[in-house]
Amino acid sequence: MTHPTSARGPLDDLYATILARKDADPASSWTAQLLAKGPEKCAEKFGEEAIEAIIEAIKDDKAALTSEAADVLYHLLVMLAARDVTLTDVLDELTRRQSQSGVAEKASR
Repeated sequence: MTHPTSARGPLDDLYATILARKDADPASSWTAQLLAKGPEKCAEKFGEEAIEAIIEAIKDDKAALTSEAADVLYHLLVMLAARDVTLTDVLDELTRRQSQSGVAEKASR
């Protein structure tokens, strides 16, 4: 499935920027530095950010949670790019899941 270009948004733009950094000099870009360290390091950073978001959610700090959630989304996209999983693939999977109930979808995994 393809998503209409009119639906492009900040996540699409961010993912495109991340992909453009895959071949960049690590000295010139934080994203390039992460990607140069390999998929395992990208996954580790994603996990760290997810934990920080959980902490802020528990503390009920909306501003901090908002900031950490942005970090989580960024690091998720970096991790996906490190393993050559496209944002379109993820969005297509979400679209597929919308066609069935959550209970049925969970049972199918």
